[in-house]
Amino acid sequence: MRASGRLAVAEAGRVAVVTGAARGIGLALTRKFLDAGYRVAMLDVDAANLAPSAKEVGRGVLPIACDVSVPAQVKSAVARIEADFGRIDALVNNAGIVVFKKLLDTSFEEWSRVLDVNLSGPFICTQLCAPVMLKNGGGAVVNITSISGLRASSLRVAYGTSKAGLDHLTKQQAVELGNLGIRVNAVAPGPVDTAMAKRVHTPDIRADYHDAIPLNRYGTEDEIAQAAVFLCSEQASYINGQTLAVDGGFDAAGIGLPSLRG
Repeated sequence: MRASGRLAVAEAGRVAVVTGAARGIGLALTRKFLDAGYRVAMLDVDAANLAPSAKEVGRGVLPIACDVSVPAQVKSAVARIEADFGRIDALVNNAGIVVFKKLLDTSFEEWSRVLDVNLSGPFICTQLCAPVMLKNGGGAVVNITSISGLRASSLRVAYGTSKAGLDHLTKQQAVELGNLGIRVNAVAPGPVDTAMAKRVHTPDIRADYHDAIPLNRYGTEDEIAQAAVFLCSEQASYINGQTLAVDGGFDAAGIGLPSLRG
């Protein structure tokens, strides 16, 4: 098991559940939790990519193929995690999907699927993981939302609405579960240099984002993961019900004119 730094000492022996763990931010989360001394249950609907990703990160992980929007599958996964690892201390609801279409072109089926995964998924996973957390006195949940849930933009009617709902679900969960010893917070990534972004963001789009972000760059998967792992740690023991925008200042800046910078 890999471990480094003071954070690893505090978190050694604990168990994290990461959804959407087969790639991208979820895989980065898995690595960060392992570095902090956790064992990690990796959940993903994409079984074909989950197995090699789990093999890549090595020991200390439990890969489970699971659709987070299906309660029976999540219930089975949680039972297996408890049987194999004996506890759950942290949950990161990272699994999500997006449909890039205009409002009038988005079908009800597409709308429903995005909300099922992005909003119902975190509800289901938290509801089923929380009782296991409570057997050891509590834990922490982090929901991966999005800047698209804080500010509207085109082609994201289903995605943005699902993430806005997840921001409020975070507060609801924090108020109720905080009384029991489970902290719940959210991380809202801005533009991140994921494989999907590299595929779909044209040079013009990338330049526009650079202009709109005060730090003048995309974030990295590791930067998002580091924020989430921090919120799950004892170092964040009095943080509850918050959404942390990890976006280089994108949300703070609003609409600005690049020509007036500097």
